[in-house]
Amino acid sequence: MEKMKRRDFIKLTAGTVGGIFLAGYEISLGAAKSYILIPMDDSQTNHLKAYGLVYWLLALDRGYRAEWLLNFRDGAFLTDDHQAIRNKANEMGVYFEVISPGEAGNIHVQIQDNNMESVLLEKAPRMAVYVPPTNQPWDDAVTLALNYAEIPFDKLWDKEVLDGSLKNYDWLHLHHEDFTGQYGKFYGSYRFASWYQNQVAVFEQAARESGHPTVPEHKRAVSKEIKSYAMRGGFLFAMCAATDTLDIALATDGTDIVASEIDSTPIDPGYPKKVDYSKTLAFSDFSIITDPFVYEYSDIDASDYTHSFESGLEDFTLFEFSAKEDPLPTMLTQCHRATIKGFFGQTTAFYKRTIKDNVIIMGEMTDGERAKYIHGSVGKGVFSFYGGHDPEDFQHLVGDPPTNLALHRDSAGYRLILNNVLFPAARKKERKT
Repeated sequence: MEKMKRRDFIKLTAGTVGGIFLAGYEISLGAAKSYILIPMDDSQTNHLKAYGLVYWLLALDRGYRAEWLLNFRDGAFLTDDHQAIRNKANEMGVYFEVISPGEAGNIHVQIQDNNMESVLLEKAPRMAVYVPPTNQPWDDAVTLALNYAEIPFDKLWDKEVLDGSLKNYDWLHLHHEDFTGQYGKFYGSYRFASWYQNQVAVFEQAARESGHPTVPEHKRAVSKEIKSYAMRGGFLFAMCAATDTLDIALATDGTDIVASEIDSTPIDPGYPKKVDYSKTLAFSDFSIITDPFVYEYSDIDASDYTHSFESGLEDFTLFEFSAKEDPLPTMLTQCHRATIKGFFGQTTAFYKRTIKDNVIIMGEMTDGERAKYIHGSVGKGVFSFYGGHDPEDFQHLVGDPPTNLALHRDSAGYRLILNNVLFPAARKKERKT
């Protein structure tokens, strides 16, 4: 069965699907005398801050709502005109247009007649980022994006995950964690580095305090709780190594795949027959790489470090979906660029042959064999996996300074991250007939 590129397996009809609701909302947001349109095409002066503006206006103490106009001006936002919103937009450097009720009506007619859709955004989701205490400034593009866009979030780690704190959040991002418990497989290159040794000490102490004999077993318990969070209805977003290592940890529950150099216990020689792909979220039929000196976890990852930035071989193209029938992947792919410059990570992309058939491929590499951006459902929740480390840092080496997003405020690659942030706030509007 060919991997899905369009949302054929989820059709929104009634009730809920992955937290997206159908409701009998009117076309207009309210009885405002005018509206604020926040375009997301090339007229926008700060695409990344625009997401932060929309998140701000959705915050509980303000009571504002907004529409996400899918495929209209590259994913524009529409809200009632309030002076406070104008002031905040000017403060953040976000371009907006004040339009009349008639102009807003014409937009909705255009949406009705084309591959577009209006999705109501009502409530700012509660945000959490899973991040270890040893994280470095260069470690995570998502925290950079959230901070730059002025979107508030809480940090949590293994203790909070295992004590049930995830129930307090609508959205969880996985820091570039190695959920197999192998410290990023940096043993071969960095085992004598002070930062690596400090990470080992911190992680081992956390495992002991949690009652687990090894870091891999501790991380596996955390992985299972993260999966349970998604199955209960949570929104899960991961990048780089957090994508494939989460699934590897889930699939190897009950066996040991970690070399003794890492956890002082031998690899289970019978582990290949114990891998259970039915427990994973996105990947299947992959082979695990257990050598501690090889900087790779499995054959899920498709990193070819011989490619240069100029070659374009790491670039990827977003697929176009039916906005009315497939609003979930349409939301996640809103962008002012159809083709996005590539970037590496420890997990750069995913070989399509390892992706489960019911997972949506939303962005594909130029060679047609690798996927960069995927999405699927699990239980009552959904997940999105995005390959690579930093959309504006092509190579990204250990020790590189953090990306200054003020220099990349219109980054197409970073927009995909922030689409996921607003995703849990969405309710699909039922248009009057």
